[in-house]
Amino acid sequence: MNHLPLARLYRHLFNSTNRTISVVTPNYDRLAEYAADRAGYCHHTGFSYGYLRQRQSGSRLSFRQDNQQARTVDIWKVHGCLDWFIDQDGQVIALTSARSIPTGRRPAIVTPGIEKYERTHLEPFRSIIAGADGALARASAYLCVGFGFNDTHIQPKLLERWKRGDAFLVVLAKELSATAKTMLEGANGQHFLALEEADNGTRMWSHRHPAAVVLDGVHLWRLPDFLDKTT
Repeated sequence: MNHLPLARLYRHLFNSTNRTISVVTPNYDRLAEYAADRAGYCHHTGFSYGYLRQRQSGSRLSFRQDNQQARTVDIWKVHGCLDWFIDQDGQVIALTSARSIPTGRRPAIVTPGIEKYERTHLEPFRSIIAGADGALARASAYLCVGFGFNDTHIQPKLLERWKRGDAFLVVLAKELSATAKTMLEGANGQHFLALEEADNGTRMWSHRHPAAVVLDGVHLWRLPDFLDKTT
């Protein structure tokens, strides 16, 4: 917990005038929330704060500190979370540190399969994706860690803004997916940097180097190593 790379990233991004940063993730775990706590910032996931968290409807939950907006990490978990549970009437609650599934409820997560995209049109996922879309539509840069660009209900706003030349794209992955490589190969002047693992270092693509360049002995594709070189 003392060495969470995301906590380092949050601190770096908040070393600015920003009061809010956004994380869009398809993961179910609570690493993004733990990292915000570790870094000393508030976080918002579309639910109220506390142990029994109700889903927020309407305006976004806002935190204040010393008469100004507290620095807050908005975490949009588009496939749900391990501590979200839904009852037979479709009502969702988030239970902090739940050790078991509450009686009469089931996990509120979207799992891979033929019903994946159908479920994302239901609540709470519909509202969460709307919040994620808003964050992606406002961003001027994207840092994608381990994302394969295979979720067509998540990435349209990101790609639309990047393809217009309105945002810079950075991708870190152990191995870039075929979809990501095809997308970057088709870049037409859009600014990007993509890094993946090579045998003895890092393989890099960018708008200046559309053919892969191997950086021998330089390890940048992992988030901790990337932060060591850039923060």
